[in-house]
Parts: sequence; structure tokens; C-alpha cells
Amino acid sequence: MSTIVLVTGSNTGLGLEIVRALFNSSVTYTLILACRSLDKAIKAIELIKNDYPESKSEAWGVELDLENDESIKKCFEVISGKVDRLDVLVNNAGAQFDLALRDNTMSIREIWNKTWDINVTGTHIVTHTFAPLLLSSHSPRLLFITSGVSSLSATEDSTLPLDRPPPPGWPKDAQLIDFPAYRSSKTGMNMLVRQWTRWLKEDGVKVFAVSPGLLATGLGGMGADMMKKMGAEDPKVGGEFVRNVVEGKQDEFAGKVIRRAGVQPW
Repeated sequence: MSTIVLVTGSNTGLGLEIVRALFNSSVTYTLILACRSLDKAIKAIELIKNDYPESKSEAWGVELDLENDESIKKCFEVISGKVDRLDVLVNNAGAQFDLALRDNTMSIREIWNKTWDINVTGTHIVTHTFAPLLLSSHSPRLLFITSGVSSLSATEDSTLPLDRPPPPGWPKDAQLIDFPAYRSSKTGMNMLVRQWTRWLKEDGVKVFAVSPGLLATGLGGMGADMMKKMGAEDPKVGGEFVRNVVEGKQDEFAGKVIRRAGVQPW
């Protein structure tokens, strides 16, 4: 019997690498790729199957828009019509819009509202909607993809580039490059993880916040090349780490924010 895994935002970036890592595992999976576009999910599946033709796992796609309650509902109806449970839900879908302030394409309010709507509110509603399928599993896992920049403790270290105080005066250029909306939304997600850990503790669900490290993806529109110049690693590294969590290799740290080096401080 295969392990059934739903990965949101899985047609590009870290999400795609998570699916690739699982598809290439010795464990047999049924992978459900939930993406804003069904066509993109199908193309991602074709790519993965071409790369790993010997895999015994299977994959199929479904449309999901975290900003749309009706889309979330329909996604659940499609999935629950095909499977009787979810063994793993990977809340990977997320977005970063802070740089839109620099480009004058979004207002501050628009940036913050949209960031939180996707990264926190939408993620919470997806989890709430699919919780019944998770509870039908004999070994359920619930993952939230967070970030290294979500740590409140780390902000006390002013030697870190993102936490170095800017020069006096106004306006602050730091508002354009510190990603405050994205960072705070991921910190908010960490609290969401604590909530779901408590809510599902007696149901035996292992809940994790996974901090995959700085990866060279297209998050926020900076592009993979720019991210690499900032020291970002290949997204494949993050995908393999998430696979380790899915396959139980980090179970001792359930309920916490985990990174490859161990537990990330809150």
C-alpha cells in the first residue's frame, strides 16, 4: 500500500523538488500535486516521470488556489473522491511580495494582506479542510514549510545582514530589502504549527515546521541566479530534507521548527 502525500505549490521551486525526491525514493508513494494551474501540475508530473521512469510511485494533479475558499473546497472534493485518506500533507505553497514596494506595483497594505492571506490564512484553511483525511491515516504527518528568517530569537543577532540596524533617518531602505511581510508571515505560520500540534496531539498526528534553508528558487521574483549570488543552495537539497521528514527520520523533533542542523529556535 502506497503512502499518500499531498504537496501544495508543487509545480516549481522547492515544491517540485519535494515531489522529485519522493518520486525517487525507495518508498512507494501516491503523490498529489496541488497547483494553481492544473496544466502546470500535469507538466511537472510528465517531467518527473521522464526523469525517474523506474519509479513505482504514481502522481496526479489537482487545481488549488489558497486565496480562494471555493477552490480549496473543490480540491478537497476531488481528492476525497479518489482516496480515503492522506498520510502526509505538505503545506509548501507560499509567496513573497515585499519587493513589489520597490517596484511600486503594490501598496504596503496590499503586500501585507496578500502575503498573510496565502502564507498563513490560506495554509490554515487548507489544513482545516483536509484534517479529516489526515485523521483517517494510521501514521499521519503534517508539514508546514517555514523559513530561517522566521526565527524571533535570531533577530537579536544584529551581526546578521537582515537584522543589522539601518542608518538613522527616514525613509528606511530596509523596508525594501528586509522582507518584513514575508518574515512576519512565516513567524505567524510557526504559531500556526504550535496550534495544530496541540489540536492534533491526541490524534497521533506528527506536526513539523520545516526550515529548508536558503534555496535558489524564484520566490519573490528575484530569480535563481540572484539567489545563488546570495549563497542559496540547490533546491534539491531542500527537497531531500523534506523527504527525510516525510519518511520519519526527524520524528524526535515533531512539534518544532527543524532545519538540517537540528532544531531552529523560535
